[in-house]
Amino acid sequence: MTTDCLPITSLPGTSALFRDFADVETASEPKRLRRWYPSDPFSMEWATRSPQLSAEHRERLAEALRSQADGFGLSEAARANIDKLAQGAAAVVTGQQVGLFGGPLLTLLKAATAIRKAQEATRISGREHVPVFWLASEDHDLEEVDKAELFGKTTVEKFSLELKVAHAWPVGGIVLAPSAEGGAEKIASELDRAQELLAYAPIADTLREFYAAPGATLAGAFGKLIAHIFAAHGLIVMDAASHEFHALGAPVLRTAIENASSLEESLIARSAELEAAGYHAQVLVQKGHSLLFLLDAETGARWPLRRGDDGSWRAGQQTLTQTELLAILEAEPDRISPNALLRPVFQDVILPTAAYVGGPAEVAYFAQSAVVYEAVLGRVTPVLPRLSATLIEPAIATVMDRHEVSFEQVLEARSAEQLALRLGARAMPIEGKRKIAGAGNAMDTELTALTEYMSTLSAELGRAAAVSASKMRYQMDRLRRMAARFETEKEASLAKHATAIMLHLLPEGHLQERVINGVQFLAQDSETLIQTLIEAAEQTCPGHRVIRL
Repeated sequence: MTTDCLPITSLPGTSALFRDFADVETASEPKRLRRWYPSDPFSMEWATRSPQLSAEHRERLAEALRSQADGFGLSEAARANIDKLAQGAAAVVTGQQVGLFGGPLLTLLKAATAIRKAQEATRISGREHVPVFWLASEDHDLEEVDKAELFGKTTVEKFSLELKVAHAWPVGGIVLAPSAEGGAEKIASELDRAQELLAYAPIADTLREFYAAPGATLAGAFGKLIAHIFAAHGLIVMDAASHEFHALGAPVLRTAIENASSLEESLIARSAELEAAGYHAQVLVQKGHSLLFLLDAETGARWPLRRGDDGSWRAGQQTLTQTELLAILEAEPDRISPNALLRPVFQDVILPTAAYVGGPAEVAYFAQSAVVYEAVLGRVTPVLPRLSATLIEPAIATVMDRHEVSFEQVLEARSAEQLALRLGARAMPIEGKRKIAGAGNAMDTELTALTEYMSTLSAELGRAAAVSASKMRYQMDRLRRMAARFETEKEASLAKHATAIMLHLLPEGHLQERVINGVQFLAQDSETLIQTLIEAAEQTCPGHRVIRL
């Protein structure tokens, strides 16, 4: 396997804030962003400043993790890491929504980065650091997680169980095969399709084992799959939706209730600060919105908690006093959950988090969450960018080599049609290229000289000459494109190859890591791939890795 490194600024669809955060070549930006991010994203300075937790808290945490270990099938290495947490180890944490069939490739990239950073921190600091994967099972965006995407022959094949719920429910507990809706037949059908596209590789059998099991839920199947994939590396998988974990994190939830007004003011001020600096706030914070959700005791629906001017709280149709809300927190802490801005703080009260590994959106969240961290914990957890990578399978690499196409050129093309024209231009006979290039260069030279001369006669003539020259150059470019298109049409395989390259490297115009499920790449050699990703996550390349498998 070989890897190349691209600057993060070359990637499509990244926010200005993340580009400045991760672009080490822009020397002034990390210093400017230090007011929002306390640590250099590519330094290991955080490894020597891990937070401390009481022995009692650590034992309660370890017991809660052990109670989930059998359910997720955690490996002996993961169980050993739980014991290390009880004995004083720090955690390098990451997490992801519980997407169907394991979610997009970026899920694997996050876990690999957390594992690698924990290894490095242990070596540098002399203190044990263990990797933890936090399942975002309390989210209620069902449409976002009830989908998977794999490569078909000419298109991206999409999967969905078409799950339905009456209200906004936490997605983790949703059963994959509800008997009343023909769920067993639907999951079996989707697994059959996936198995065929994965060429009946062992990972397809693993998907069936976890996702077709009786009573399987989105969080349960996802957690088992991630634990299985990273079993040899001791990744601790945790679902913090339970009573035990919420009880450990209750101090953060209480603070969010009792200090809702001041936290709101701080977040609105931070949003304004980000916008004034030319960035955008990841989460819109409005007056009366809180950082919390409440589960309805009867229906299980997850409602955002909102504050009234009179001090009352509202969740759906239910109105509560602050005293009543605090009573619920005391008796049933698992009914109250944090939103995206409070969740990392909630997480870091439960876990001894040394650093959090996040994607571009999560990094942007931290710029806002920092004010909540400071108000609640008096510190801000360092956030590290996850490994960003595009994986090139051998068959696609062969086609790219044949046409001398690089990943950078694929990014520049942005569409199969444009890439096909590039391939057609390259396929043109040398003599034809020389003639077109010679004519174009000669014309450009003469037009430049003529425009300059006309400008000396009068400004108006100069402008007219410039307009005419622009039209002539356009026609010359059009001639080049026509010649390239002729070569493309003459050799039909060029269009076919361009389509295959674009499908695999920039599916639907997006980075592969954000679209295609990670299991797609585990179908070849899962052990080798995982080790490759962990090694690549050392991040000697601070940008985007292009990895040839």
